[in-house]
Amino acid sequence: MLRFSQMATKTQIRPEEYLRMTFEHDAEFVRGELVERAMPDLNHGRIQGLLFAQFESLRRSHGLYACVETRMKIAEDVYRLPDVGVFASPTSQQVPDKAPLVAIEILSHDDRHLDLMQKLEEYRQWGVPHIWVVNPLTKGFAVYTEFGLQNVSSLSLPGYPLELTPAELFANL
Repeated sequence: MLRFSQMATKTQIRPEEYLRMTFEHDAEFVRGELVERAMPDLNHGRIQGLLFAQFESLRRSHGLYACVETRMKIAEDVYRLPDVGVFASPTSQQVPDKAPLVAIEILSHDDRHLDLMQKLEEYRQWGVPHIWVVNPLTKGFAVYTEFGLQNVSSLSLPGYPLELTPAELFANL
């Protein structure tokens, strides 16, 4: 006897519908489907706040403009929410469609590697020059480039007085 696992039918929606929706924990939108994001824990939230504060401290002196969990239009049918996004100057768009200078993803226990890699590649193809990944579990950093995901000993932003080591970031948790 052959048995087939049941597959759930996914309802396709349009971007305009997604943009009108509200969520308790905001979802992303990828090619007609809502994509649930992993629920952040306390460490995730603290790291997000600490990273935001690092960039916010450079707002007046260097014009950097940071935001957290902001919907960004990556493509006509893709909207993502980086944990932290940093623009080189303020934007008036409520849903930015221009790539930020930095997109930061903070890993959660429920994140799937394949999903993360897809999102990072979408950021790269969109034109985000600095894509950072912070892993609270390993207390490590990585950057994503055309060569893939590479572990690094610190995160820095050329042209800006910012260099952050895991020891500095994770000491503040």
